[in-house]
Amino acid sequence: MSDKLGRVTLVGGGPGALDLLTLRAWRALQSADVVVADRLGPVEILAELPPHVRVVDVGKEPGRHPVPQERINEILVEHALAGAHVVRLKGGDPFVLGRGGEEVIACAAAGVPVEVVPGVTSAVAVPGLAGIPLTHRGVTTGFHVVSGHCAAGSDGASERSGPLDAAAVACVRDATATLVVLMGVRSLGAIVAQSLAAGADPATPVAIVENGSTAEQRVTRARLDEAAGVAGVRGVRSPAVVVIGRVAAEGLLEGTSERRLAGAGV
Repeated sequence: MSDKLGRVTLVGGGPGALDLLTLRAWRALQSADVVVADRLGPVEILAELPPHVRVVDVGKEPGRHPVPQERINEILVEHALAGAHVVRLKGGDPFVLGRGGEEVIACAAAGVPVEVVPGVTSAVAVPGLAGIPLTHRGVTTGFHVVSGHCAAGSDGASERSGPLDAAAVACVRDATATLVVLMGVRSLGAIVAQSLAAGADPATPVAIVENGSTAEQRVTRARLDEAAGVAGVRGVRSPAVVVIGRVAAEGLLEGTSERRLAGAGV
């Protein structure tokens, strides 16, 4: 352990595009001794770090977590106790399904000072970049963000009939708010089945935005009852953000979908 106590900065890197990294985040990265980086987010910035900075890759992929969260927490603490300024570079925002809270708790328990730099969350930014407003006057005034992962034993998830909790199911069934699903590509079929079984309208619009904010961004649209099949045919892959609700209708911002919805009495 060093006589000089280091510190940890949790940095939200945004959805992926380098120019969506905030100025505060960039400054933290430039002053880092160690950067502990995820697979997602603005990974291009790693090539622009000062030469002395050590980069530790802890990136997770769907179904493959080579570095468990507990070990990531230990890495942050170990380097900080050795006197380093450790930047934990995460995609999106650290506190939006990013497990940033767990990392703050681990640092606090070890007596390590920790700062959080908010990031542009993909839950909002990715749909926006695809021309999908999560709220729109006359359509919906709220949105609900959930993870597509269903962790058994967590928050009663093992007792659910699918990946969504009751509030998320109600969003889709009652069309009370837009539902945004992060990390939901693998569970899309189960999400569709659960929503339909709860009584959701099969014609509810769905949009899936892959690789949002990057040159590889692609949008796939379908009805709720056809979404999983269409995604399979198109080869939809993560990272992707799934948007379910009337705002996902094609042509909404041109007014065409609004006229169709009004004509249908929705």
